[in-house]
Amino acid sequence: MVDQNKVKEAVKLFLEGIGEDPTREGLLETPERIARMCMEIFSGMEEDAREHLAKTFSVANNEIVVEKDIVFYSACEHHLLPFYGKAHIAYVPNGKVVGLSKLARTVEVYAKRPQIQEQMTSQIADAIMEHLEPQGVMVMVEAEHMCMTMRGVKKPGSKTITMAKRGCFEENMQLQNDFFRMVQG
Repeated sequence: MVDQNKVKEAVKLFLEGIGEDPTREGLLETPERIARMCMEIFSGMEEDAREHLAKTFSVANNEIVVEKDIVFYSACEHHLLPFYGKAHIAYVPNGKVVGLSKLARTVEVYAKRPQIQEQMTSQIADAIMEHLEPQGVMVMVEAEHMCMTMRGVKKPGSKTITMAKRGCFEENMQLQNDFFRMVQG
């Protein structure tokens, strides 16, 4: 849970640390604004993907399901700068499916934490495997990292792509190719 008082105090100290006056008019309410922002952008800290993946529906057809272009925003745990992009999820049901919005909500659970993209990708795949119990899952995340675009190497437009394969997607090249075709199409 976000401790708003600690965040406000930290922001005041940060402003002083960079040579600003936290009592000047333009910064007076900044600690409060940032504390409220933290409640929103780090709300995944208090969520469990199980909540979103628990409600399932029986199906006779166990063909691949793909949800693509799930937009997300996260914060790099190394610099606390944003990274953002799209997640693509495919799974092969094992007699049950989940509502499509629940896949997007699962992405949000893990994106709304201080995070690294590699870990987030695996967490999404693992949560779907654990709670939905499909035959397999594949997750691909494409993101732009502000820690690479506005500081350091300064390469705007560069994207990082991560992938996690579980179950039947690990060895089945045809399923992997179907996923890539559907995501690109």
